[in-house]
Amino acid sequence: MNTTCPALTPAERRHAEIQERVEQAMMAAIETAIRAASERAAEALRCAGFDEPSPAYEYFVAHAHQQLFLRLCGADTETFEGGDPEIATFVIRNARNIRDHYWAKDRPATPEDAEA
Repeated sequence: MNTTCPALTPAERRHAEIQERVEQAMMAAIETAIRAASERAAEALRCAGFDEPSPAYEYFVAHAHQQLFLRLCGADTETFEGGDPEIATFVIRNARNIRDHYWAKDRPATPEDAEA
């Protein structure tokens, strides 16, 4: 018997399935938008005569991440003003927990870890 996660009712299961489908579609749309932005930037810079490479795909991922972080914390996305530091701390701690649990299980602790 599973005592840590009770069985979902049919209605709860249906709700979870709907939410999961919507989340998957949202993430697919975000991925499509980031790839499209990267491709549009490359094309626009090429058409403008720039020889330098366009920003990498990861640049656009990082920009989206920053903008979503600001929105999540309630900050103005242009000025970065007005965010809730408690929400920011929670989000940063969550990211560190993901790092530690999935990617850095065997690495030694660093001074930044003490700040978490």
